[in-house]
Amino acid sequence: MNTYRFVNFGWDDAKAASLDPVGRLIYRSNLLGSDQRITNTGGGNTSSKITEKDPLNGLPTEVLWVKGSGGDLRTSTRENFSSLYQLKLLDLQQLYAARTDKGLKAPAEDDMVGMYNHTTFNLNPRPSSIDTPLHSFLPGKHVDHMHPNAIIAIAASQNCEKLTQEIFGGEMAYVPWMRPGFELGLAMQEIAKKHPKTQAIMMGQHGFISWDSDDKACYTLTLNFIEKAAAYIDAKYQAKGGDATAFGGAKYQTLDAAKRSEVFAAILPWLRGQVSQQKRFIGTVQDDEKILRFVNSKDAARLAELGTSCPDHFLRTKIKPLYVPWDPSVSSIADLKKLLADGIAKYRDDYRAYYDRCKHANSPAMRDPNPTVVLIPGVGLVAWGKDKSESRVTAEFYNCAVEVMRGAEAIDQYIALPQQEAFDIEYWLLEEAKLKRMPAEKELARQVIIVIGAGSGIGRETAHRLVREGAHIVCVDLNEGAAQATAKEIEAKYGVGIGVAGTGLSNCGPALGLAANITDRASIRKMLDQVALAYGGFDSICVTAGIFVPSDTSGHIPDDKWAVTFAINVTGSYLVGDEAFKTWKEQGLKGQLVLTTSANAAVAKKGSVAYDVSKAAGNHLVRELAIELSPLVRVNGVAPATVVQGSAMFPRDRVIGSLAKYNIPYQDDEATESLVGKLAQFYADRTLTKAPITPADQAEAYFLLVSQRLSKTTGQVVTVDGGLHEAFLR
Repeated sequence: MNTYRFVNFGWDDAKAASLDPVGRLIYRSNLLGSDQRITNTGGGNTSSKITEKDPLNGLPTEVLWVKGSGGDLRTSTRENFSSLYQLKLLDLQQLYAARTDKGLKAPAEDDMVGMYNHTTFNLNPRPSSIDTPLHSFLPGKHVDHMHPNAIIAIAASQNCEKLTQEIFGGEMAYVPWMRPGFELGLAMQEIAKKHPKTQAIMMGQHGFISWDSDDKACYTLTLNFIEKAAAYIDAKYQAKGGDATAFGGAKYQTLDAAKRSEVFAAILPWLRGQVSQQKRFIGTVQDDEKILRFVNSKDAARLAELGTSCPDHFLRTKIKPLYVPWDPSVSSIADLKKLLADGIAKYRDDYRAYYDRCKHANSPAMRDPNPTVVLIPGVGLVAWGKDKSESRVTAEFYNCAVEVMRGAEAIDQYIALPQQEAFDIEYWLLEEAKLKRMPAEKELARQVIIVIGAGSGIGRETAHRLVREGAHIVCVDLNEGAAQATAKEIEAKYGVGIGVAGTGLSNCGPALGLAANITDRASIRKMLDQVALAYGGFDSICVTAGIFVPSDTSGHIPDDKWAVTFAINVTGSYLVGDEAFKTWKEQGLKGQLVLTTSANAAVAKKGSVAYDVSKAAGNHLVRELAIELSPLVRVNGVAPATVVQGSAMFPRDRVIGSLAKYNIPYQDDEATESLVGKLAQFYADRTLTKAPITPADQAEAYFLLVSQRLSKTTGQVVTVDGGLHEAFLR
């Protein structure tokens, strides 16, 4: 085709020519994966059969390079591809044929997956995909297996085989639904032998596969099939009335953007608590035009109940979503919560019944029965996952499912995968083994932690410390730019994940930068609501923000600075805890609040009366809030001392003032770093450990207090001061 309307053609001959054969495979894969209309995140796979030098005998041999288990085409690199001896893979057919227990879903078929390891070329450690036989057994040197919405719409239609013939003629063959694996590979091999001119196969209720002897030709062929399918669907869709009549037309009206955000902020923490009874989940909100068109429609309830079709979809979205028939024009948020509570209870019952009805004697234990996708008319979709990336992938997959249903209903009638077939994928023993191979979750996984004061110093260091343990970090600062800079540092180091869905603030990765003034309750509430929109709720808050106003030569500060000191160091922490507790109660999940006090709270010093007294009040605030917020929230404090390095409270003029106060020699033109080092060492020499106190030392204490290592500790203040004996308890 010369032009494309429904896919992006991105092949660059010069770019491809600069790459080796495996590099060209990666290039092709990244191009295909970069267009969501071609395949979804983590879905589909590609391969190339490449002649390489055998490291065992030095002779040329054919090697199948194929995307390995768990990879994502858009982001894949060389390490995401398995390399296997092609002839050894073909030899497995003889081994399989000799088995008496062979057949679809039979023990012999599953055993073949373990045999792929014996065909590994050059000790490549990447586990092979379950789809490996599809690529090995087809004749093409280059093979693309994609999950395009347009193709799956045909695959999920009641008359799929007839439509395949009508749309593609003899260009595309057809195979009915078969679970991916050895039997499907053999079936495709037989089709290719019977129809040698065919270069593609429609896979019922799954997707399609295409092949060619040239990699660019294979890429182009793949796009041509998708383009033809999408054009056919679009013509039928427009003839039926297009968007105005999609899914039977509108039943509910969309709330405006501000009202949608208000509804989401009001229900998300509560909803997170409802679905996190076994393990905590992170949320993603989707409220774009396409998803709203679906959730508002007359047919949404019927289609949602049918569930999804493509295996990749329901592995994330479960057998079906939870749809609630809430009318936003006449019903309240209280009504919505009632519908959601009843709907979740029924969903769990339905899921247990599905498990009991479909399970086998050797099926794994039932997994979490809560929904991972929630559909709300007028508002949109909420998806849940173990982390932000997974919840964004879940949202993306249901977006794809909606597009599949739209296309299928435009050309025919949508049908979902039979529940037994869905169960046999969801609870496949090989899938269970794959889950068990995954690395253990980090200590703060599934946690959302707000760090207030994250723009610099201790707060910035704490944000970096907590994300290393798997936490999602909301960086908050009065200076929004500084908060966002810390969040960007985190994303640059850890990435944003493979998920691509989410609208507004919810289109984020593991870190987010927000502004808040902790002396203003309304500003705090706005920030907490933004956190709900981004992640669904939060688990812990670390307040590291504070202020020190240097005194004048007489040792005093102006009265207004006294008030500012208390507003930030005491009242601000109280307002944060008090306002956050409203959300913690809605969520119903245990949380942690960590405030920042100081060794100065116990040591009277000349020239810092406002700061010292405010920190003493902060110490008692820890104890008071521990009582007020119990038993749901543990409240503790960290008491740093003289942290000069990286601290926003030690600008150059304060450092110079302190050096002068303590008669420490310095030069007016001396570098700030040198001045800071002198003051830090002076403070260190006053301690028992004789070592400078750093932000990293403080961050370790915040980590301990938000983790479960000190799960029975509340109302306490942990000192990190190097051993100031003046601050010892009296």
